[in-house]
Amino acid sequence: MQLTRKGFLKALGGLAVISGVGWRAPSALLAAQEAARRQVPQDLPAQAGRIAQVEIFPFNIPLKEPFRIAIATITAAENVLVRLRTANGLVGLGESSPLAAITGETQATDIALGRALAELLRGRDPFTIARLVAEMDAFAPHNPGIKAAFEMALWDICGKAAGLPLYRLLGSYRDSFETDLTVSLDTPKVMAEKAAAVVRQGFKAVKVKVGEAPALDLERLRLIRDAIGYEVKVRIDANQGWTPTEAVLALRGLENYQIEFCEQPVAYWDWPGMKYVRENVGIPIMADESVHSPHDAIAGLRHNAMDMINIKLMKSGGILRGAQIAHIAEAANLPCMVGCMSESRIALTAAAHLVAAQKTIVYADLDAHLSHSVDPVVGGMEIKNGIVHLPETPGLGVDVDPGFLSKLRPVT
Repeated sequence: MQLTRKGFLKALGGLAVISGVGWRAPSALLAAQEAARRQVPQDLPAQAGRIAQVEIFPFNIPLKEPFRIAIATITAAENVLVRLRTANGLVGLGESSPLAAITGETQATDIALGRALAELLRGRDPFTIARLVAEMDAFAPHNPGIKAAFEMALWDICGKAAGLPLYRLLGSYRDSFETDLTVSLDTPKVMAEKAAAVVRQGFKAVKVKVGEAPALDLERLRLIRDAIGYEVKVRIDANQGWTPTEAVLALRGLENYQIEFCEQPVAYWDWPGMKYVRENVGIPIMADESVHSPHDAIAGLRHNAMDMINIKLMKSGGILRGAQIAHIAEAANLPCMVGCMSESRIALTAAAHLVAAQKTIVYADLDAHLSHSVDPVVGGMEIKNGIVHLPETPGLGVDVDPGFLSKLRPVT
């Protein structure tokens, strides 16, 4: 902990103006302020807390087996690690997990833009997150994944400076929650076997990929329910695979299988089609690829086209914008889920902190690392019997395994 009382008070002032992240735990912040006053030399230079070093590392993790959805097949997590270091030695970690089919990003584009964002952030105060996010958005309106990586690294530093795990800094609504585990597209028989394996691992919720021919999807769910029964929750994700007519046909046929909700039944741009589906089926409709930003959330509400929203840090550009989406949804009385792409437990832990801080986020799909052939993370969120448990260490509470990191080469 290296921060003066004056510097820490200034930092808290910066955090207080961050829109969309409501402060629900002032006593925790006051305790952090007092801890900073007691533990830190009072003559520390003001510049010591600014970002002095930015490193960007591309890294790849092969998946245990191909992960297939209606619009893409993924064989490896081709991600980007961001590491920020302040002049006084605090280190913040962030991660991007690009998926071109959804965000238009690749590892190569993230690296290219990351170099420019590094110059934007170098020498800046990490506590001015709202300003830095606004500047990143103004510089690059798209590319949300790499912006999320930089933003979560900033939050990591802030949490470490405050001596608090991030979810407590953000509001601390809960400290654990349930996640599902996803079954990707395959033959109906194989998917039923995989769903049964998910239940044997202790998960009480299974997410099933659909979005192909309605008759084939119906057969998938029939066999899955035969395999796991009806005590386990089942939610489905079409990943834009159906037309509105196909979606209505499929979802009407699936209503007897007690489907909790359906994610993104039609193309992301088709709000009228989504509204048509919502008005003609009994299964709640969750917007995923249709909602990247707070503006998208408002558009979905105006079209009356969704019952729920799936927030992903890789779509929203980070925790701040993700929280803003959650607050819009809460004001409209819509529940949310936080999902994932192919992140390691670095970005998944950041997402878990957001879930823990927001009342309206009642569902989670934070299982990507379970499909990875390697887990390069030390600390971070853990899943036990389908329940996510957050770390209590300051900041994100994650680090990278030194052996894994030694094999990476920074591009900055």
